[in-house]
Amino acid sequence: MEPFHSTTQERRRLSPEIRREQIIDAAAVVLLDQGSLPLPPESLGRAAGVSKALIYAYFPTQYELLNTLLKREFDALVAAGISRAVRLAPLREAAIATARIYFDRVAETGPIAHLILREHYMIGHVDLENRRARNRIVLPLARAARRELLLKAKENIAAINLVITIPEEAGRLAHVGEMSRDAARALCARLVDSSLGALAPARR
Repeated sequence: MEPFHSTTQERRRLSPEIRREQIIDAAAVVLLDQGSLPLPPESLGRAAGVSKALIYAYFPTQYELLNTLLKREFDALVAAGISRAVRLAPLREAAIATARIYFDRVAETGPIAHLILREHYMIGHVDLENRRARNRIVLPLARAARRELLLKAKENIAAINLVITIPEEAGRLAHVGEMSRDAARALCARLVDSSLGALAPARR
């Protein structure tokens, strides 16, 4: 018979790195389940299997925890090649390649970045590293869109933000099983392409 080990003993053997990742994973689970911020410390503790005190020991504020989770999302997008995708030409190629990478991440993990960035709770609390990471994705697309679509500055930003919602929503549908991943991915590319086509200046 295998020796009995208590939950407390098992927790003590976990390295700080593993415990930290458990808390970040729990934040993602609770965020997706709740769909809004802030996250209840009790729910975080239950999801991570740790005490609220331990969560605060690793992340003194929820803003720090959410910024860490957001950074993980951006790091995954960069690892998947999004930094290269946004610089492709023409805009259509860049937008579709970027949308597919973003779709794949959302389909895998849920719309985590979207929920953090769009929540009123995080206004003024997204850290500089994450703001720069977002700008490295959005700004090249916005510049290309302004060159090719000839939109005014505010219209251009609005158009980019609206197009970004396509892979977010398509990825969410795939993540929750409301559409097959292949069908949602194909639909995402078609909608991005048609949206850019509708915004393109009329040829004379």
